[in-house]
Amino acid sequence: MIATPCHTARLVRWAYVTGAMQLPDVTVWYDGACPLCVREIAVMRRLDRDQRIAFVDLSGDGTCPLDRDAMLARFHAQENDRPVVSGAAAFAAMWRAIPVLRPLGLAARLPPVLWLLEQAYRGFLKVRPSIQRMVAGRGVPAPTGRQTP
Repeated sequence: MIATPCHTARLVRWAYVTGAMQLPDVTVWYDGACPLCVREIAVMRRLDRDQRIAFVDLSGDGTCPLDRDAMLARFHAQENDRPVVSGAAAFAAMWRAIPVLRPLGLAARLPPVLWLLEQAYRGFLKVRPSIQRMVAGRGVPAPTGRQTP
């Protein structure tokens, strides 16, 4: 059996459960084929100095906790054994695991703040394809060293 990104996430969680590794506070699923997403995740990885976040690239094959198309359409995260959340709630979950962004993540627990962040995220989703085309069109290499198509 070939280990796919989502299968790999399960193996990593098993390693945490068995004590081989410390369980991350948050699992984040992202589109590794999206140049904009890859850049953003690279920033989050640098800020995640305590490695409290498990980042899972969805650009490979495999089964995932939710419908693959749904996970690629919106940003998803899961704090420990809580339900998978998407959109602004997923960003807030990730932010809470990063000390410098934690205050913003905690503020997002307030319904009006989360509502505002979700409205901003939905607005971003409408312009994301245009931004992705601009980023890809510039041919700027992704932080992982890959060239964008």
